[in-house]
Amino acid sequence: MEIPKDLYYTEEHEWIRVEGDVAIIGITDYAQDALSDIIYVEINYEVGAIIEAFEAFGSVEASKQAADLYAPVSGEIIGINTDVVGDEGQPELVNQSPYEDGWMIKIRMSDKSELDKLMPADAYRKMIEG
Repeated sequence: MEIPKDLYYTEEHEWIRVEGDVAIIGITDYAQDALSDIIYVEINYEVGAIIEAFEAFGSVEASKQAADLYAPVSGEIIGINTDVVGDEGQPELVNQSPYEDGWMIKIRMSDKSELDKLMPADAYRKMIEG
């Protein structure tokens, strides 16, 4: 199970990569494996929307089940990965490359202190391993 050390994680299995004041968000390798074959990714907002931390921003539909996606931080959505999302997307990229090609949204963070509420890689590993 891949758990990159340079990311933050949530209890709902989202990851967040920080680049300056921008947060890139997706679901973890553990989550994509548990969901199995991802067949659709939906984002409920458009670029420019303001979202609050831990607010649902979309969903992932898989062969086994569906799961909501939650924003780990607050801010403005500045990017949506159209390679993955919607009718024209390739949702299988989330299974193939959850930390690179399979990202879902980018948020310009309004409060970087919210990162303090997220887990580092070692804490996330402990959580999923029980």
